[in-house]
Amino acid sequence: MLKMIAEKITLGAKRIMLRAEEMLHKSIEKYGKNLPIGFPDTAYYLPFIYAMTAEKIQKLGDLLAIIEHAKKLLPETPLKEPWLPYLGDILDAGIATLFAEEIIEALKYSLPDYQPKPNSDFWIGFTNDIILREQGIKLVDGRMPGFAAVVGAAPDIETAKKIITQLQEQNILVFMSGTSPINGKSVCIAEQLAQQGIQMGWDVFLVPHGTDITSTVYALNFATRAAMSFGGIQPGKAKDIISYNKERVLAFVIALGEVDEEKFATAAGAINFGFPIVADTDIGRISTSELRTHEYIVSPINHDEIVKKGIEIRGLKIKVSKIDIPVAFGAAFEGERIRKEQTYVEFGGKYSTSFEVVQMREMDEVENGKIEVIGPDIDEIKVEPEQLPFAMPLGIIVEVAGRKMQKDFESIIERQIHHYLSFAKGIFHMGQRNQNWIRISKEAFNSGFRLKHLGKILVAKFLEDFPVLVDKVQVKIYTDENKVKELLPQILKIYDERDSRLAGLTDEAVDNFYSCTLCQSYAPNHVCVITPEKPGLCGAYNWLDGKVAYEINPKGMNQPIMKGLCIDPIKGEWEGVNKFVQNASHGTIERFFNYSIMEFPTTSCGCFECIVAIIPECNGFMIVNRGYTGMTPCGMTFSTLAGTVGGGNQIPGFLGVGRLYLVSKKFLVPEGGLKRVVWMTKELKELLGEKLKKRCEEIGIPDLIEKIADETITTDPQELLEYLTKVNHPALSLPPLM
Repeated sequence: MLKMIAEKITLGAKRIMLRAEEMLHKSIEKYGKNLPIGFPDTAYYLPFIYAMTAEKIQKLGDLLAIIEHAKKLLPETPLKEPWLPYLGDILDAGIATLFAEEIIEALKYSLPDYQPKPNSDFWIGFTNDIILREQGIKLVDGRMPGFAAVVGAAPDIETAKKIITQLQEQNILVFMSGTSPINGKSVCIAEQLAQQGIQMGWDVFLVPHGTDITSTVYALNFATRAAMSFGGIQPGKAKDIISYNKERVLAFVIALGEVDEEKFATAAGAINFGFPIVADTDIGRISTSELRTHEYIVSPINHDEIVKKGIEIRGLKIKVSKIDIPVAFGAAFEGERIRKEQTYVEFGGKYSTSFEVVQMREMDEVENGKIEVIGPDIDEIKVEPEQLPFAMPLGIIVEVAGRKMQKDFESIIERQIHHYLSFAKGIFHMGQRNQNWIRISKEAFNSGFRLKHLGKILVAKFLEDFPVLVDKVQVKIYTDENKVKELLPQILKIYDERDSRLAGLTDEAVDNFYSCTLCQSYAPNHVCVITPEKPGLCGAYNWLDGKVAYEINPKGMNQPIMKGLCIDPIKGEWEGVNKFVQNASHGTIERFFNYSIMEFPTTSCGCFECIVAIIPECNGFMIVNRGYTGMTPCGMTFSTLAGTVGGGNQIPGFLGVGRLYLVSKKFLVPEGGLKRVVWMTKELKELLGEKLKKRCEEIGIPDLIEKIADETITTDPQELLEYLTKVNHPALSLPPLM
């Protein structure tokens, strides 16, 4: 059996290598060796090649040495009865295959006469660094336990939908590539999903890379960038990157339909990274005894069991909520878009009055599991098809009781309503408080989804996710317009009281901060120190979140940090914090200035909302937010900066932050705070809005916002200096940073 597998892998690797070599030589002959080559919006050049060799491929001619290096990895086709060393040879052939596939895909992007992806609006192709980091957050916070690369196509569209839905319900990220022959045509599973109108994209965990088997390499260069970006492993450390993936990136491959030699060769590349292959056809087996870890090729597996088998072999830790509702439920559906023409009914937004609130009650005031709909349900309003979608008022009041519940926890729990309702397939939720907007799709309605199911979701998830705090939950859902309007002033008063209660909390007023080591699954030495005035750099966790998380799970990722002796209140250094960080970073970080960017700054994992970077020519700092793809005055895009800042290292002059920290009184205090900010993206100015304006007034420079340049003014450092001089920016009169 091993001989047959080795033969197919070797033949497939040689075919893909020959294709890459011929394509490269023809391209050089036509365009010359100096034609630029690369993927868009990445700081990692050709990521797989860069990870394995540290070679920064930028021109066609640079690939000639890579081709020769890869060819040396190809073994001879096995002729004798196999013995164990064949396994090492075929794994080398797999690495060679991935080199060749990345060359082919990079050429598609870079050559003028190639189109980078198939002619369809759902194909994604290469994953840029911005998306890599956004998805990394989901991998590290547990929403996404791992990923599956699905190669080929199911025998029919119903089976395709069943397999993909099972993966989504388990919150597994799905990469799709390659084709299988179905009824005389070459078909990819993504095309089967498209036929059924299933939404695809990063938001719903379904990523169709391309029909060519070579596009499978995108899943592997995603994995190698995860090691470099979140794990802080340097390019060229191939063994470390492979080990990182085996230990931390939990992935597997589902091979559907015919597996030819080229698919075998690609599979061998995945096996190097610890990713097992589960197939629905008989392609042989590489067993536990041969690799001493887990099975790496398992076949044939029937379609009902194939997802379960992949999860079992790779050891993914799946936490799935089973809730009695008529639609699928999982984090993979959180990003689902429901367009107007798909909508049956909507609430809030600009269409009706709506609110949602969580309130603490005494134990005897709550009947656990009780759900009331006060007013008509959505099936009690008679509308004609041409009148869809229609709007209704909505008030959601979640009443919780628990022996350890506190008023301060209400808003923290309330924030989860957005996630929980969005996890239901066909339910769209945006915003919070009285600024929420909810849509229920026609498909969900036709499946039997009603307003009581919103209550079932909230009851089940609050009891499941907050077992220490919440003992009982009941939900009241109001759709009677008069009642919703009558309740609204009371609800607004609750919001105001809550805001004023939290607004005055300062770092000096508390004895302890909270750690967050959630991202250590990808950046092993990174530690966030979260204070009342400095949220986590991902923007998703503040001090109260840390407090709640510790109450829920005292042994979890959020631990109290006793501040201890204050060494320097301006820079933000405490004896207790230093001791904690040194221990939690495995001895790599000895000192930690929580407010400084120039001396012993905080580390970054890669999940930051914004990056602050020094611009020496202007004696100040620039700030760029995730999602901005243009150039910045420091000569680097967000992607390039992120590759420098992330990985859990202290980089003086560069800092990953959450965006609300920018308007904190503790923002870069030792360096002068907001007075040092000389450039900021226009989008970030708008996102911070009134908060930024208020902070500028507090520091006595109400017109500072106008003095801070953005990309509409310039991204050139010399032009920026001229602008700052013209507007008399305060940074120019501050002491030199360097």
